Amino acid sequence: MIASDARWYVVQTHVHAEAKAASHLMRQGYAIYLPRYLKRRRHARRVEMVAAPLFPRYLFVAIDRMTQRWRSILSTVGVTQLVRLGDEPTAVPAGVVEALQGHEDDRGLIKLDTGPRFTPGAKIRVVDGVFSDCLGLFEGMADRERVAILLDLLGRKVRIVLDGQSVAAA
Repeated sequence: MIASDARWYVVQTHVHAEAKAASHLMRQGYAIYLPRYLKRRRHARRVEMVAAPLFPRYLFVAIDRMTQRWRSILSTVGVTQLVRLGDEPTAVPAGVVEALQGHEDDRGLIKLDTGPRFTPGAKIRVVDGVFSDCLGLFEGMADRERVAILLDLLGRKVRIVLDGQSVAAA
């Protein structure tokens, strides 16, 4: 919870230093908000779900400019800068952080819309894997993360199922 006179501001962090900056800001007495979501990460033929920042390199900090000295944020470990207009910090419009918090699940992670990105029959291009650069037609979702597409292979339409991240609009 933030103080009644505090407003939310945006802090830019070093690459992959959002958690470090958040920790140091909290030690200084600032309320912070680092929205995260579940991201699918592939590494060494393994796929795992990890919590990742919704806005890489950015987090929100609540500052009561009447009682807190905001310039100490600029020298905080992990922080690159405070988003400002000229020399003054720029406040986030009222309700933005609260709206983000309203989309969190019970683990504190933002729930993203996982619905289909394409309509049936839409032209798509495979961007990863064996069929990379092939064009096809979106048929539908095979499950929550995989898409079914029709590819022209050897003179006929062949239905294949791919990872949803492996296709893009053509």
